[in-house]
Amino acid sequence: MLIDHVGAVFFPGEWTFRYIGRLAFPIFCFLLVEGVHYTHDIRLYMLRLGIFAAVSEAPYDLAFHGEALEFGGQNVFFTLLLGVMLLYLFERGGEWPVKVLEVLMFMWIAVILKTDYSFKGILLISMFYFLREYRGAKLAAGALWNFLWNNPIQQYGAMAVIPLALYNGERGRSMKYFFYLFYPLHLIILFLIIKMSGLR
Repeated sequence: MLIDHVGAVFFPGEWTFRYIGRLAFPIFCFLLVEGVHYTHDIRLYMLRLGIFAAVSEAPYDLAFHGEALEFGGQNVFFTLLLGVMLLYLFERGGEWPVKVLEVLMFMWIAVILKTDYSFKGILLISMFYFLREYRGAKLAAGALWNFLWNNPIQQYGAMAVIPLALYNGERGRSMKYFFYLFYPLHLIILFLIIKMSGLR
C-alpha cells in the first residue's frame, strides 16, 4: 500500500509502484474476513473501523486531492467498514436470497458513497467470506476478481494469492493498532512532503 501511494503521488508515470500496490487490497479483504471470524466483538470491530475511516478521510483527501475535505471518493476504511457491516448481517443468519440482496444493497451503498474499490470491493469481501472454508476456491476467486476491472493494472493483484496461500490460520504478533494508525499517518507524511517540495 505504501509503495502504491508513493508511486501515485511522486511517480505517477512509473507503473511498477502501482503494480506492486495492487496486492494490498485483496490482502486487506482476506484478513478482514479472518478478523470477523476470530473477533470477540464484531460491533467493536465496526466501531474501530468507523473511527479510523473518519480520522483518515482528511489525510486521504489532502494527500491525493490537496484539500482537507473532498467528496469525490472516500478512503479504503469506509469500504472495509461496509464489508464488516455486511458480514455482521451474514453472521445473524438468513436464507440465500436474503444474503444476495444484502450483498447487492451494500454494493449499491459503496457506489453511492464512492468508497475506494467501490462495489467490487464489497464483492471481494463477500467472496472471501462465503468461500472461507474452501481454500482452493477462495484463492482462485480472489485471483479472478482482479480481472473484473477494465484497468489492466489491477490484474497484478492476482499475485496476492501467493502470500495468502502461505497463511496458516494462526494469529501473528498483535500489532493491529500500529496498522490502523499507519494509514492516516503515512498519508499525512506524504502530504507534508508534497507541500514542502512544492509539488502542488
